[in-house]
Amino acid sequence: LWLLFLVWLHCSRPREAALCGFAFGLGLFGTGASWVYVSLHDFGMMPAPLAAAATAFFCAYLALFPALAGSLQARLEVSPVAHSILLIPALWVISEWMRSWLLTGFPWLVMGYSQVDTPLAAYAPLAGLYGVSLMLAIASGSAAAAVVTPQKPWRIGLVALAASILLGGVLMRDLEWSHARGAPISVALIQGNIPQSLKFEPSQYASTLSTYRRLIESADAKLTILPETAIPRFLDLVDPAYLESLVDLARKRQADILAGAPYRNERGEYFNGVVNLGQSGLQFAAKTHLVTLGEFVPPEFKWILGVLRIPLSDFTAGTGTRLLNAAGERVAITVCYEDAFGEELITQLPEAGLLANLSNVAWFGDSLAPGQHLQISRMRALETARPMLRATNTGVTAIIDDRGHVTGQLPTFAEGVLQGSVQARAGTTPYVRVGNLIALIACAVLLLAALATLPRGTASRN
Repeated sequence: LWLLFLVWLHCSRPREAALCGFAFGLGLFGTGASWVYVSLHDFGMMPAPLAAAATAFFCAYLALFPALAGSLQARLEVSPVAHSILLIPALWVISEWMRSWLLTGFPWLVMGYSQVDTPLAAYAPLAGLYGVSLMLAIASGSAAAAVVTPQKPWRIGLVALAASILLGGVLMRDLEWSHARGAPISVALIQGNIPQSLKFEPSQYASTLSTYRRLIESADAKLTILPETAIPRFLDLVDPAYLESLVDLARKRQADILAGAPYRNERGEYFNGVVNLGQSGLQFAAKTHLVTLGEFVPPEFKWILGVLRIPLSDFTAGTGTRLLNAAGERVAITVCYEDAFGEELITQLPEAGLLANLSNVAWFGDSLAPGQHLQISRMRALETARPMLRATNTGVTAIIDDRGHVTGQLPTFAEGVLQGSVQARAGTTPYVRVGNLIALIACAVLLLAALATLPRGTASRN
């Protein structure tokens, strides 16, 4: 990131800076989101040329955000130091934040995620993902400014600023933002490893149910979680005897089983959701943030259903709470990439003592997506100071503690059960209280401070 900022400092025109930002974005998203092609072509059956074009178009759209940041920063002739440590970091983070909600949002590959294993991760409970991204951007801007600033005292000060940001993270990493609530809970996370190409095939249906039944029976835990659409058929079409057998098993163990399953209501609306089949009683939680063109198709794009062959590709978004009672706790549920939207997740807090994400990343094959999604879940655990339980079809199935550390995980593309113990947490982090507001206010303050260094009568560059 600091190298991009350094390049921007040498760009004399907004158009030049925008092109540099666009090129950076193409590299970032063309590599990091290349798995979109796998989903469209390998499993959505879209013709290869059309899938490649759609992926390229999507990555080009995402690259517009760093291009916008580059263009805007080049239009203001503030002092060089203010440019690096105030203006560029603020515009960079604002562009990332805009990408998280514009056109339903795609907050994947935000730079803050790259810091989950560094001291900067300690800023997550305070200011969230974008606060971490801002700290990284300021440190990167300081490094870039130190390269181009001729005055030695300024260079020393800039290096000291970057070092102080890292030191702040080191000093904060042992802070306790939440406290234990209740006794530890035994958990079992089921990874069925059902091939995506067979998942919705009628001939595979009985085998899928049998696999999950066998894995559930092999694990004795107070809370068992199955992946997204583990039951690949509407619940009202599933043999009642099968569902009753799971309920009976859970009740004998005085336990709960959370399973991903599509279900529908009397109005014909159908939802991608989670059902509790345990002693806490029948409960449902519906996914509220649907994947555009994968789970939700806007009216103007209905034609694409004739090109893509994605089962259940026009869900209804759920409304209301997604909190489920399970194992004596309140569990905040996210399905698939919903946990990438931190401000949506925190609406279930501080009531929830645990976080759970049920996913089927098999849609993206053996790509970068499973590892990236694990990073995302770790950041949500950091922001909320809550453990995160990830049950996936093919990986990465993992238990994450309230500090974002992975305490257990299964190998990808392998059938298995991950058993462990988690401690529910209570308490509220600053991020849970106000969401992205702290990071956005900080960006606004940096922008105002940068504008204050503008010479009187200075016009912006074209």
